[in-house]
Amino acid sequence: MPTGATDLLRNFVTRPLFNTSGPPADVRGIPKITIVTPSFNQVDYLERTILSVLNQQYPNLEYFIIDGGSTDGSIDIIRKYEPYLTGWVSEKDRGQTDAINKGFRRATGDLIAFQNSDDLYAPGSFHRVAQAWQQAPNTDVFYGNLYFIDEQDVITEEMRALTFCAACQVYEGMQVFNQSLFLKRDSLTRFGLLDEQLRFVMDYEIITRLGVQPGVRFQYLSDLWGGFRVQPAAKSSNIAVTGRQEHQMIKDKYRGRLNSRFGETFWRRYCRVRKLAWHLTRGEFTYILHRLLLKK
Repeated sequence: MPTGATDLLRNFVTRPLFNTSGPPADVRGIPKITIVTPSFNQVDYLERTILSVLNQQYPNLEYFIIDGGSTDGSIDIIRKYEPYLTGWVSEKDRGQTDAINKGFRRATGDLIAFQNSDDLYAPGSFHRVAQAWQQAPNTDVFYGNLYFIDEQDVITEEMRALTFCAACQVYEGMQVFNQSLFLKRDSLTRFGLLDEQLRFVMDYEIITRLGVQPGVRFQYLSDLWGGFRVQPAAKSSNIAVTGRQEHQMIKDKYRGRLNSRFGETFWRRYCRVRKLAWHLTRGEFTYILHRLLLKK
């Protein structure tokens, strides 16, 4: 991967860059963005997640950290940044989904998102989403692309999204990466928060639930990036059987809402062709070749 993007990301999350003094910024006309970080014993990465939020220097930010009762030094890090947080708690919870919903219930932002305590936002993410919201305030879901990063914040891989297709979401799998996902708070008020019965694929479920609703609008932002950290203790590194079972359950639940006469075989083939055509028309030949080589 290009070292320039890695250097930019590393510099962004290794020290405070946000202004801690000066008069309040004028927030008229820009959306309030609420970020929720669920965390439990992620002391090695939590500070970099926090900095990826605060270093956005976004003037209309609401930021909650919902900790599950960490005992590894995470609380010291949270207290370090407490003056810049809207709120935080450290208490036993029922898992990640419960923690995210705790934060969502406190949210007052126009747009809300969650970023796990080992993942990152890339520079400029909040301002890019705010710009898109100003241009299309009736949009329900904004989303972008994904960097895979290692334990030292080195970008090891890219995953590029494309415009949303509900059938591909159901039959092929997640079309939207939660690391670069922003939801209109009113949409969750209408259709409900994350499903707390799910341990691994709560993001897949909420996007599928919104995706099959008539009139729900999605917008892909090609210059919006989030970072997903691949590290041994990550919950997603241990998804195994339970995650696959949850995924199948959600697919079975929502496939009937598509109102399509075509079955899974057609849609899975269509989604692959659609993805290839999307990247070809944008001249992303190196990216296509790289993705094809990975599958060999």
